[in-house]
Amino acid sequence: MQEDKPDSPPEGEGEHPQPRGGESTAGRLGRWRAGMTSQGGVFDDEKPLWWRILVGVAKWSAIGIVGFFALSLLAAFAIGWTGPPPTLNMAGVAMGGTEVRSKWVDLKDISPHLVRAVIATEDQAFCTHDGFDFKEIDKALADAERGGKVRGASTISQQTAKNVFLWNGGGWARKGAEAYFTMLIEWMWSKPRIMETYLNVAEWGDGIFGIEQAAQERFGVSAKDLTPKQAAALAAVLPNPNRIRVDGNYANGRRNTQVQSLMGMVKRDNLADCVVGP
Repeated sequence: MQEDKPDSPPEGEGEHPQPRGGESTAGRLGRWRAGMTSQGGVFDDEKPLWWRILVGVAKWSAIGIVGFFALSLLAAFAIGWTGPPPTLNMAGVAMGGTEVRSKWVDLKDISPHLVRAVIATEDQAFCTHDGFDFKEIDKALADAERGGKVRGASTISQQTAKNVFLWNGGGWARKGAEAYFTMLIEWMWSKPRIMETYLNVAEWGDGIFGIEQAAQERFGVSAKDLTPKQAAALAAVLPNPNRIRVDGNYANGRRNTQVQSLMGMVKRDNLADCVVGP
């Protein structure tokens, strides 16, 4: 006859062995967990609030700075390859109620007279500097210290960086950004590409941006057919295209003669060879 099996296993079977000292493993684990959470262990954040805020600000600032540099490098590369989109200056003119007209033209389809005129009036060291003309900067500072008229010393590269990536106006923050983007385009773009971009985004007044649009509206010709006198008149208005008229006495009088003389010097001294050749 089969004996009835006991309802529970014999003593010692099915039980975890007790550690020495009479305390179970579960009991020790429970005490360890309780100690870590209730007695200020590794699960507690004991850092003060100001420290956590400081760390958070530093972290997101670092992310923002790295992101800015990454995006700016990408933007400079893409624009150097494909050409710039509508600029902030164009948007500002449009928001002011003026119709913006612009037409892109390749450098090979721009008159060498115009290139020499712009180099003559804006940046005679364009082909030799790395974005900044420190001699002109020193001269401008010296003139200002003597009480003379404050004048700009921006190179064509600086003006291109400002026109493509930034906006008109002063302020040290914008100047600093301009210097940064100037170094970028001098590093990533060729001199012909910088000149081509500059001539296509420069403003010639009345909502006209780019030399092709300016040549057609001001003289009824394409940019490649500009004469030396027409090129000199267009270059003469660049310092303030909304106040100086291309068809006015200043751009077509004595100043025009001066610019044409400078254009001859630029050609003679090969100052535009990096762009148009002799």
